[in-house]
Amino acid sequence: MSVILVTGSYDHEIRFWEAWSGICSRTITRSGETGQVNRLAISPDKRYLAAAIHKKVNIYEIASSASASTPVVTFEGHTNNITSVSFHSQGKWLVTGSEDKTIKIWDLRTGNLHRNYNNEAPVNDVCVHPNQGELISCDQAGRIKQWDLSDNICTHELTPAGDVPIRSVTLASDGSCLVAGNNKGKCYVWKINDESTGQPRFQAVTKFQAHSKYLTRCLLSPDVKYLATCSADTTVKIWSISPHYEFKLEKILQGHQRWVWDCAFSADSAYLVTASSDHTARLWEMASGLTVRQYNGHHKGGTKSTLNKYQDVLKVFF
Repeated sequence: MSVILVTGSYDHEIRFWEAWSGICSRTITRSGETGQVNRLAISPDKRYLAAAIHKKVNIYEIASSASASTPVVTFEGHTNNITSVSFHSQGKWLVTGSEDKTIKIWDLRTGNLHRNYNNEAPVNDVCVHPNQGELISCDQAGRIKQWDLSDNICTHELTPAGDVPIRSVTLASDGSCLVAGNNKGKCYVWKINDESTGQPRFQAVTKFQAHSKYLTRCLLSPDVKYLATCSADTTVKIWSISPHYEFKLEKILQGHQRWVWDCAFSADSAYLVTASSDHTARLWEMASGLTVRQYNGHHKGGTKSTLNKYQDVLKVFF
């Protein structure tokens, strides 16, 4: 099977691309439906695509025919924009975060809502801990929270910059560290300790100014050697990570003409895909920092900066 990537846009379309040829192999048009595509996620077994569309999540079969646009299941229950969507590693459940101040867990086997967390502030991002027993979220109130799935409670809370909204969080694939980026372009890094050692769960390691303008996304590579940060300044920055969690600016990826909203690494960390309000997605080679493919086709991105409504977003998953 060829490597594919998926993009979604304010034009209400979801597009599947053959990564190396740049050919759009399938378009989900969602005729008659309202709502922009906020976030995308692909299930661990590569069978399903979850698309967060305004207040709901549609689940599509990836192997369906090129003309298939009907979801196999739809999850509804949020009352405001869904800002984050992630699969459990075994594909048993899906987690969503929303501007309605809740985090919800959906059972993919029954199609029902399994659990609901009240965050008390609009949620900007949620990621599943590699141990699959915890969630890490961030919100508009400037808080980062750890949620224990077995006890159904928030067990830890961090406020690195007061009430400055935290836009994005990312966890190392081995669960060793957490990185968060805020609305002022600053990144914060914590080492995650095993509490059985008697050390604090989250140990602050460093902080640095990644961008001078609004940060939209931060993402650790699968091999935990790099951090990618996306911004309103139209650039993507690649930071190398030392064994002692020192972050050094390695490359600045330039080419997008408007805000860069999202990014995704290939499984081997050799490539990065980015998506922008300039209506394009780009495939970058990490070694050279050059664009090796550009994907054109979406006819709406965004000319506004209505951040909380996500009207400018072009999302991508690789």
